[in-house]
Amino acid sequence: MSPTHWLAAAGGNSPSIPAPHVEYAQLSPMLIVFGAAIAGILAEAFLPRRARYGTQLGIALLGIGAAFTAVVVLAVQGHATTRAGLLAMGAVAIDGPALFLQGVILLTAALAVLTYAERRLEPRLNGFGVDAFTAQGASVPGGEQEREAVRAGFTTTEVFPLTLFAVGGMLLFPAANDLLTMFVALEVFSLPLYLLCALARRRRLLSQEAALKYFLLGAFASAFFLFGIALLYGYAGSVQLGDIADVVSGVAPVTPALAVTTQNDALLLIGLAMVSVGLLFKVGAVPFHSWTPDVYQGAPTPVTGFMAAATKTAAFGAFLRLFYVAFPGLKWDWRPVMWGVAILTMVVGAILAVTQQDVKRLLAYSSVAHAGFILTGVIATNRQGLSAVLFYLLAYSFVTLGAFAVVTLVRDSKGEATHLSSWAGLGRRSPLLAAVFALFLLAFAGIPLTSGFTGKFAVFQAAAAGGATPLVIVGVLSSAVAAFFYIRVIVLMFFSDPQPQGASVAVPSPLTATVIGVGVLVTLGLGLLPQYFLDLASKASLFVR
Repeated sequence: MSPTHWLAAAGGNSPSIPAPHVEYAQLSPMLIVFGAAIAGILAEAFLPRRARYGTQLGIALLGIGAAFTAVVVLAVQGHATTRAGLLAMGAVAIDGPALFLQGVILLTAALAVLTYAERRLEPRLNGFGVDAFTAQGASVPGGEQEREAVRAGFTTTEVFPLTLFAVGGMLLFPAANDLLTMFVALEVFSLPLYLLCALARRRRLLSQEAALKYFLLGAFASAFFLFGIALLYGYAGSVQLGDIADVVSGVAPVTPALAVTTQNDALLLIGLAMVSVGLLFKVGAVPFHSWTPDVYQGAPTPVTGFMAAATKTAAFGAFLRLFYVAFPGLKWDWRPVMWGVAILTMVVGAILAVTQQDVKRLLAYSSVAHAGFILTGVIATNRQGLSAVLFYLLAYSFVTLGAFAVVTLVRDSKGEATHLSSWAGLGRRSPLLAAVFALFLLAFAGIPLTSGFTGKFAVFQAAAAGGATPLVIVGVLSSAVAAFFYIRVIVLMFFSDPQPQGASVAVPSPLTATVIGVGVLVTLGLGLLPQYFLDLASKASLFVR
């Protein structure tokens, strides 16, 4: 029989493979960001060096703006509530939490891109304005190739498309409805971050060390995550979260394979533990937090701000979806473990922050403590807890970006002056900047009339309603310890004498000024008039299964 006849015979008897059905319109926020990232790569490849900076900034802001518009349109059309559903053959969910968190990530990314583009803080070199990133990432620190790149006025404009790829992965991560899609999203946003951490203009060796630590520990966490996926698939016979939930709760049809695997819960519990390790690493929870202070300190400060805000938002979104959609039936198994993790995270983050002498390391341990506060909302396992976590992530993102934008402005002859001794007397040299930073620190501490107070009150109230009152007591005590080191910095700025050769405050361009201004407005707005956004988070707090 000829090959043609054989194919015809086979085609006549065998069922055809169904074509995948993809809802491009509903996936448009992610597709727009990935499209803008590819456009940025093409611009990097084909445009002359002088034209790249403006073009890349325009592409990044345009792509993020268009994606945010798409998110708003989808929400207005009811995809967050009545029209929520599963897309791409069940791989991606479009619902309230996904759209809310995608909106927060995109707003965070837009402000982060503005800090990337800042070129007034460093002294001009050979008439060229320079930013926080190395002239040539592939050059050896201090080598001849690097000196030539600096003399030629090179800039690493690849940071813009790299950031867009990271943003695309972050948009997919909290919307992923199966474990493999979640893993792909995790890698898509992690790999660009490993590169971005290594590209600091000054202290390049510290920057590269930070990137290497982040990469190695991130690779271990990804391996745990992937191994957990394999074990969960072995237990449930599916990677889709809804199917796993059905098998766990015992409502799935029993097949011969399931009859064997579901006799023993070892696969299920070990798999869940391993997947949790991967996610707890990303949110910076104790005992998986050791990368946080080193990476925050070594990475370029604009990247640190972006990573601190956006990564936490995306990772907690995936965390919520995993535990609320796939494992509500295992609540009595995972809640006690998360109690321990949350208590450790709050206590260790608050206590270690007290001992820090570097502003970026202090903010890193502060972010660890905040991961613990957010975990109290996750542990509530009720709709109130879900909406409280969404609001907290919104509030925390803008305060964090604003705080790191302020850090970029305090400088000495070596660049950013991050040692706390350099901040002594800053309130006398630059009272406005010190007052703004004090506002952000008070928001981190959870002082009333700031967004931080509203967020903490919401998660603690939800945890108490969910029966986790002891956890709330630990959270309040940890907040009191945390308030000590925030207020210590405020006292240092306003009640200490400035050093003769101390740090000065650089005058930023409108780009960084916009980031700080928006941070102040959101911090005060969510503290004074939070009701609209609390209602918005409440309406968005329903996962589709």
